Amino acid sequence: MTEFQGKTVLITGASRGIGESAARLFAKAGANVALMARSGDRIRNIAAEIGANAMTITGDVSKWGDVERAVQACVQSFGGLDILINNAGVIEPISPLISADPAGWGAAMDINLKGPFYGIRAAAPVMKAAGGGTIITISSGAAHNPLEGWSHYCSGKAGASMLTRCADLELRGAGLRIMGLSPGTVATQMQREIKASGINPVSTLNWEDHIPADWPARCLMWMCGPAGDTLRGQEVSLRDEEVRKQVGLV
Repeated sequence: MTEFQGKTVLITGASRGIGESAARLFAKAGANVALMARSGDRIRNIAAEIGANAMTITGDVSKWGDVERAVQACVQSFGGLDILINNAGVIEPISPLISADPAGWGAAMDINLKGPFYGIRAAAPVMKAAGGGTIITISSGAAHNPLEGWSHYCSGKAGASMLTRCADLELRGAGLRIMGLSPGTVATQMQREIKASGINPVSTLNWEDHIPADWPARCLMWMCGPAGDTLRGQEVSLRDEEVRKQVGLV
């Protein structure tokens, strides 16, 4: 995938799962990758395995200053920012709405909704000045379907889905390609937390029911390539067999 040679990609939540898989795939395709996560040791180990074209930013996407610093680090180290993957997200604390901890509910919203806003807010001016760029936020079927115990997650992802549409409306004319990816259920730590909760039908799924983390990572690369020109403002679903076919996952 020569179109990624020399491009700079910032990935949040890059310490594991989809974020880690995406970082490795983009780097293998020749991109400079910036891994952001709260787990500094973990992303440093991943970056060491990737090589010289990887850098790390220890930070929290719920904090505007950390996200702004991450974008500026990409500019200073690699000369710009071509792609932002808003991947960081949390499912805890899973709880019925009536007994939800207000602080925990709010903290989840800070990560799942404010995090993508901070990413777009920090990256868009840099990309606009450069004449273009791609921003993809990881969405979920929970953005469109209520699930018991997930009021924080469903609300945050619904908000992030609308944020994607708003950002596309305002920034498409500046050359930015802003999209969402709904990957379905993925075999990551989040699914272990969901399983342990025993709440709603998703927790009843078996591990083998989930797709591997490299599937959405490969879909992200596909969306960041030429295919993204026709996907602006849309939410791509990896449950769609036609999408899987185009990505090469069938």
